[in-house]
Amino acid sequence: MTDSTRELDLVVYGATGFVGKLLADYLAQHAPDGVRIALAGRTAAKLETVRSSLGPRAADWPVIVANSDDAASLAALAGRTRVVATTVGPYAKYGHALAAACAEAGTDYVDLTGEVLFARESIDANHERARETGARIVHSCGFDSIPSDLGVHVLHAKVREDGAGELTDTTLVVTSLRGGVSGGTIDSLRTQVDVSKKDAASRRLAASPYSLSPDRSKEPDLGKQTDMGVVDGKTIAPGVKGWKAPFFMGPYNTRVVRRSNALRGWAYGREFKYREVMSVGSSPITPVIAGAVTVGLGALIGGMALPPTRYVLDRVLPSPGDGPSEEAQRNGHFTVDLYTTTTTGAHYTSRVKAKGDPGYRATAVMLGESALSLVLGGDALPDAAGVLTPATALGDVLVSRLRDANFEISARKL
Repeated sequence: MTDSTRELDLVVYGATGFVGKLLADYLAQHAPDGVRIALAGRTAAKLETVRSSLGPRAADWPVIVANSDDAASLAALAGRTRVVATTVGPYAKYGHALAAACAEAGTDYVDLTGEVLFARESIDANHERARETGARIVHSCGFDSIPSDLGVHVLHAKVREDGAGELTDTTLVVTSLRGGVSGGTIDSLRTQVDVSKKDAASRRLAASPYSLSPDRSKEPDLGKQTDMGVVDGKTIAPGVKGWKAPFFMGPYNTRVVRRSNALRGWAYGREFKYREVMSVGSSPITPVIAGAVTVGLGALIGGMALPPTRYVLDRVLPSPGDGPSEEAQRNGHFTVDLYTTTTTGAHYTSRVKAKGDPGYRATAVMLGESALSLVLGGDALPDAAGVLTPATALGDVLVSRLRDANFEISARKL
């Protein structure tokens, strides 16, 4: 369980923030005895206040003062622990130095980013060094993008087990979702819009379906792969009803899943096409509703790029550090269903389902179990290092841990 060459097993960085507190509380309740945990952030007094709220299991957790603009403090933090879990975003603003410090120190790292440009920059800056040091730098270990990445992971595993060929057209459908969008997610979107608005190369990169690929020149040419299309359910799989609208997290999640495929040598298939949509019901007016959602998503992104509407949106959308009430977090939930057609013509489906607000309570579980997978997984983890994805870094170890945490993760033939 422990590594005598490091003082700590796991550090929660950003423990005084809204999601950081949720993560710390989850670990205080669910981390096995003997896991050496510390809380880190900018202010010792605030960290001590959080620690005192976590109960007796956390009473002896050390607090570590470190700041995102102090590289030396981050290097010292990374050198003390086996794993860092960070909730400090937007990561494009605050995440680069910590990811680099962990890659340099050979320290495993997990975060919650849903930022294409940050993830691409981290791959370019840290992948080779992390491979040399043995670090697993694992971005996107919350609702971005674990349901997507593990949903395809178990879908592929079932198809392979049955000898049913490779995956081709694959669609994630958000079947049910209750919960708010976090202030951190909105702030990340603001940051990426600001960068893209100023730089044409960044806009093209963010728009590319293979923007997170290890080598885009080796990706198959599968034609246009849009994230903003309206889809008729009957084209997804037998029995799927109603028109589907674009899922607002699809433009990030799809790129993570494609990176998983490429990192595995295109094990899902060279004809693997992936998209994400969400259900808007099955009534006769669903085409109209789906179209309206598409227009609304485009308007939100466009509005953030224009000063007058940005001024209004900044005042009505959640701010970083804000979050829902305890009751709202408890009553939230999500269900995503994935469908694929294989190269043999067979149809398969997988499901990832959990209780708790997806962006807060369920995300704290996913991030916490990702970190514990790295601490406790040992030789059961995939033999990989570098800037990875949840599926390629954590795989079946995380699937098992999330199932034990009352997530439904399943796959079957239709």
